[in-house]
Amino acid sequence: MKHVARKRFGQHFLADGAIIDAIVREIAPRAGQAMVEIGPGLAALTQPLVERLGRLAVIELDRDLAARLRQHPQLKVVESDVLKVDFAALADELGAPKLRVVGNLPYNISSPILFHLLRYVHRVEDQHFMLQKEVVDRMVAPPACADYGRLSVMLQWRYAMENVLFVPPAAFDPPPRVDSAVVRMVPRAQPAAVDGELLSELVQVAFSQRRKILRHTLGRWLEQHGFGGRFDLQRRAEEVPVDEYLALCAAVGSAKAGF
Repeated sequence: MKHVARKRFGQHFLADGAIIDAIVREIAPRAGQAMVEIGPGLAALTQPLVERLGRLAVIELDRDLAARLRQHPQLKVVESDVLKVDFAALADELGAPKLRVVGNLPYNISSPILFHLLRYVHRVEDQHFMLQKEVVDRMVAPPACADYGRLSVMLQWRYAMENVLFVPPAAFDPPPRVDSAVVRMVPRAQPAAVDGELLSELVQVAFSQRRKILRHTLGRWLEQHGFGGRFDLQRRAEEVPVDEYLALCAAVGSAKAGF
C-alpha cells in the first residue's frame, strides 16, 4: 500500500534518483561508520546509505513508516520525535565516540532540530541535511547581508558550513512549494569558549529589531548586564561579524562573574 504524505509531519519524500546519488556522494559514507538518519521516510536515501555502511540507525516519528523500516534487519529504528532524542546516549548505544548525522529534515521544524543538535555537537563528526534553501542561505550567510541573523551566528560559532547541493521541488513527491538545498556542517575543533545560553540571548536581542542601530536594543541589554567595555553600537546587528559577537559574549560573561 502506498504511503500518503502527512502534512502534520511536513512529509515530502525524495524521489529523484540523480539527486539521491548526488547527496550520497556528498555524504561519502564508508563501511562501519556510525550514522544516524533523521526522517528516513520511504527509505530513498536510507537504502543507498545502508548498502555502503552495513548498518544504519534511523529516527522516524511516523508509526506506519517506522513499522516498514523495522522490516530491514540492517536498520536500528528509533520511533520518536527527534527533538526528544538524546544523541549522546544514542552514540553510546551504538558504541561510537561520534556520530555522522544526515537527513531530509521536516521543513516546519528545521530550526528547532538544528538547535537541539547543537547540544550534542561534541558527539558529532559531521552533519548533512536537506533543508529549505532559504534556511540554508541563512545558516551560511556572511555579515552585512539580509540573510545574516541569529541562526547564522549561533551555528557558525560551532560549525564550519557549506551549501553543497541545490535541490528543486520536482525532486520530491509531493513537491514542496520551495527550493531546497543540502548543507554540510562540520563541528569546529576549537570553538570560542562562551556560554551558549548567554550568546543566544545576546544575539536574539541584537536581531530583535534589525533595522535599528544596536544602541537602541543591545545597548540597553549590555547596561543591564553590567558591561562597561568597548563595543561599537552605532551599527545594525547584521553588520557585526560572528567573532565580535563571541568576543562580546565572553566579555559580558566575565563582567557578570565579577572579574
